[in-house]
Amino acid sequence: MSAEYPDDLLYTREHEWARVDGTRAVIGITRFAVEQLGDITQVDLPKEGDSVKKDEVFGTVESVKAVSDLFAPLSGKVLKVNDPLKDSPEYVNDDCYDEGWMVEIELSVESEKAGLMSAKQYKEFLEESA
Repeated sequence: MSAEYPDDLLYTREHEWARVDGTRAVIGITRFAVEQLGDITQVDLPKEGDSVKKDEVFGTVESVKAVSDLFAPLSGKVLKVNDPLKDSPEYVNDDCYDEGWMVEIELSVESEKAGLMSAKQYKEFLEESA
């Protein structure tokens, strides 16, 4: 199960993850979210230079089942967007932690990391929610 929820990531109750490296964070959705959504058909993300705010919507993921909002796990300025997702949203299904990442941000409030869950805490949260 550890491969499904890598230990080097931080997680939210809305099933997003953040890979924090210094003052930068790469953000995506978890394997659990991918499984709930089914086949992802479209991803709408912010533009480079946009700001995202913790717990606020920063984009959407559309699947054969539904359209779901993406909630920012941390606040910051968007440095990079995973542009290949526009033409190949299936990367999220195939590899949600590497090729399927969504945005990279420059953190504006580093202390927000303390509010995110470790992989162990996230797995416990999923088990409690089941």
